[in-house]
Amino acid sequence: MCDQQQLAEFARRSSEARGINRRQFSGVIAAGGGAAMLAACNASGGTDAEATPAATGGSVMSGEVAIPTAGGTMGGWFYHPSAGNHPAVIMWPDIAGVRPASKAMGERLAGEGYAVIVPDPYWRDEGHATFEDFADFAGNDGFAKVTPYRNKFSSETIMADAKAIVAWLDEQDVVDKAQSMGARGHCMTGSWPVYAAKASSRVKVAASMHGGGLATDAPDSPHRMLTSPANYLFAIARNDDAKEPEAKTKLREALAASGAMGEVEVYAADHGWTVPDSPAYDKAEAERAYAAFLAMCEGLKIVAN
Repeated sequence: MCDQQQLAEFARRSSEARGINRRQFSGVIAAGGGAAMLAACNASGGTDAEATPAATGGSVMSGEVAIPTAGGTMGGWFYHPSAGNHPAVIMWPDIAGVRPASKAMGERLAGEGYAVIVPDPYWRDEGHATFEDFADFAGNDGFAKVTPYRNKFSSETIMADAKAIVAWLDEQDVVDKAQSMGARGHCMTGSWPVYAAKASSRVKVAASMHGGGLATDAPDSPHRMLTSPANYLFAIARNDDAKEPEAKTKLREALAASGAMGEVEVYAADHGWTVPDSPAYDKAEAERAYAAFLAMCEGLKIVAN
């Protein structure tokens, strides 16, 4: 995930990034075929959300939802096509949390024919800091602000959250319960899809975008949590690989030992490259990672549990 040195560099570039990121954010939506017009819907992801243009030329329903858990209520933003039943995907944001860019990513994926939840990773801390974009996070001491929230994360809390999200999704009429689910995480949450697949057999696609701590000595290291028949995508940033070149080898060995399917690839871009408001955003490599993830998710539409 982002380290202090990377964040210091991001902060240095924050003024420049704000202008660039707004153009990149608009470009992601424009590539999908319309403007992001977020609308309210009820806590069940119901039908009072306003239809919005989607990537496929149809319409997407969108809005803020509330997900019950054993420890309280988790906030999230839910996106799905306006008609039909669809496989569900959990899309966790990066360390800067839920903001317009991460919502746009969820809406875009919904336009591909998925019911997408973008959960708030910091939901345990009511009134926690929120950020306009990654430049706001990097330039305004965001790392220090979220560190107390991050300290509450463990493999147990992540898996508990994943179970709650899966249960909530399976209660939604727009989710096709006959099909498996996918999960994708970025940066800080890059390991979370692995834990989600471990926590629930409903999650069959788990994608890590420039995730950190994927292969450690800990007993609950993500590479020790792989399970068959899940399908994994580990998209590694080149500068992360330079710091931990052994991680990709451990992940490949773990995939082979688990019997699970998967890909481990180092992308020609730096940490954060898949998120459109990140200073490290690389459109070409982001689209390539997106296509790889979509290819795995396509299997959700034809493979039942």
